[in-house]
Order: sequence, then structure tokens, then C-alpha cells
Amino acid sequence: MSHHLEDTRVIAEDAPQYNATLVRREDHSAELASFWVKLDGEPAPFEAGQYMTAGVFADGKLWQRPYSVASAPSVAGTEGYELYVRLIPVIRFTTLLWRLEVGARMRLIGPKGRFMLEPDDHRTHLYVSTGTGIAPFMSMIRETMLARKPRRTVILHGSSFVQDLAYRDVLEAMERDGRYPLRYEPTLSRPDDPRNAGWTGRTGRVEAVVADVCRDLHLAPDRTVVYICGNPEMILNVEGALMRQGFPEFHVKKELYWPKGKEVAAAAAR
Repeated sequence: MSHHLEDTRVIAEDAPQYNATLVRREDHSAELASFWVKLDGEPAPFEAGQYMTAGVFADGKLWQRPYSVASAPSVAGTEGYELYVRLIPVIRFTTLLWRLEVGARMRLIGPKGRFMLEPDDHRTHLYVSTGTGIAPFMSMIRETMLARKPRRTVILHGSSFVQDLAYRDVLEAMERDGRYPLRYEPTLSRPDDPRNAGWTGRTGRVEAVVADVCRDLHLAPDRTVVYICGNPEMILNVEGALMRQGFPEFHVKKELYWPKGKEVAAAAAR
């Protein structure tokens, strides 16, 4: 069953709240970083694809923002919860998060969300995302690999610049060594930008290339399930392209960053 447009990510105020610590940070670029947050006590169980609301304390207030977890549920007790975040200077939460040092106190609330894998689904899985929307798919891939229940997967990830393909090395390594039945298909929407010089892969927005990917990789509508994560416009465009290829609506699952019509500046903070 598909996730409809009203099923948007919300602050998980009614979910369990946990005291936590920032235990690790990895900067992928000036504007993209992964933050690992570990709970003080036992880990909170979650399903790959769900999100947690992260909280940062500042000025006597808890500043919050929901993020999909990029790490596998199985490692929550040892490594913590990996949150893949883009810095948006006009949004207070991300600027506060960027200033934190390892060891800083935080809050996690959740988990929440219904963007999860169906059990025992043996169809090919096509994951379509842009930017930080790749996070829930990294969790799904990592968890099914740890559980030794891999699913044949094609991951189509769109970005403006090659430097923003944060998980490129990880996914290309998995594809090369056969650890997972994975095909990684990154695409750049600004191929003529000098920052993308030397790029020889796919170009164009994901909605413009998804039909080509399906054709090139022989992804039959009756044997493929599609998961899409990102902004509403991209999701609707990708879904339309898939429908024109014969994909039924109930074969497409959707996770939105923000409600359609919300201000772009606020939406971009996801």
C-alpha cells in the first residue's frame, strides 16, 4: 500500500523521549555531515526506514528536527543512530547542530514512520531519492545485509554535485565485491557545473532518468517495488514517469520531507 501525500514527517512529540550523546561526526562536504547519536540507556528499537526527531539544547530551549535514520537498527546499541544532515544556515536547528562537539548532550524522540520494508518481499527493490533522502535506504540495505536477507536492489540517487554523493564509495564498494545484490545508479542534475568536471555517469534529474533506468536494467513493473524519498514535487514526477512505464500505484511507496506548499527554506532543512 502506498504512502499518500498527507503521510508527512512530523515532530515526534508523542513518542518516547531519550537522553543521548553525540558520539561521532563525519563531514562529507561543507554542507553535508553524518552525526551518530547514542542513547544513554538501552537502544530504542526501530525499523529500517523510520525516523527519529533529534533535539539540540540552546538558549534554554530544545530545538528539534525529524531525520530518517541511516544506520541499521541492529547497531543502535553499539554505534548509535546515524543522522545524515544538510546544513541550512537560515534554519536554526542545523546551525546549532553544526556547532556541537563530540560528547555534547542531545535528545532523541521516536521512532516514528511507516516507510518500511514489507516482510519477505522478493521483488526487485528500486530506491529513488535525492540529496539526504538516501538515508532510509542506507538503513534498509545495511539491515538486510546484517540479517543475511539481501534483496535485489537498484538505488537511483540524484544530486546537484558529485561531492554531495556522500555514500558513493560505500555503495560502489558493495556493488563491486558482491556483498549485496546491488546496482548503484547516481545521477547529477547539473552536469555542466565546473564542480562536476570529469563526471561520466548519468546526468539529469531522477524524474527524467528513472524510465531509462527501468528500461536499461529490465525492471518489469510486475516484478519491481519502488520506494521514493524526497520532496513532493520530485515524488509526484517520479511516480508519473513510473505510471507511464506501466507501474501500478500500489507498487510505489513514498516518504515526503515536508508537506506540499510549505516554504522552501523551511523544507530544505530536512
